[in-house]
Amino acid sequence: MNSQAESEIRHLIDRWMQAVRDRDIPGITAPYADDIVAFDAIKALQFKGKAAYQAHWEMCMGFCTGPMVFELAELTVHADGDLGLAHWLNRCGPSDDESQCGFMRATVGYRKVGGQWQVIHEHWSAPFDMETQKALFDLKP
Repeated sequence: MNSQAESEIRHLIDRWMQAVRDRDIPGITAPYADDIVAFDAIKALQFKGKAAYQAHWEMCMGFCTGPMVFELAELTVHADGDLGLAHWLNRCGPSDDESQCGFMRATVGYRKVGGQWQVIHEHWSAPFDMETQKALFDLKP
């Protein structure tokens, strides 16, 4: 493990989280590698490439027009050499209606290129009940 690399990734995550809260699309997508493959919990099975994932983020921001909750819990970061991995639980939803806020899971893979960490894979998911086929956003850590 490399504590400097882990610290760099934690700082990148902090900036990224703030960019999401600010609805700053260029800030959100800045750390994404051009060839990112993302598995989001909304709409598509996968997104290939930065442009496709940026368009998805723009669509998602259209659904969240008011003040939002977007905060992480239980962040874990591992890094060694030029590869890193982070996972966390993320609470999100409208801040004016806490009953609509729920937790999702995030796993993000990083690669260091030219001295900068880039997101090469991002995966968001929500657990679901197999019998009802409904997402379980009310689970808590």
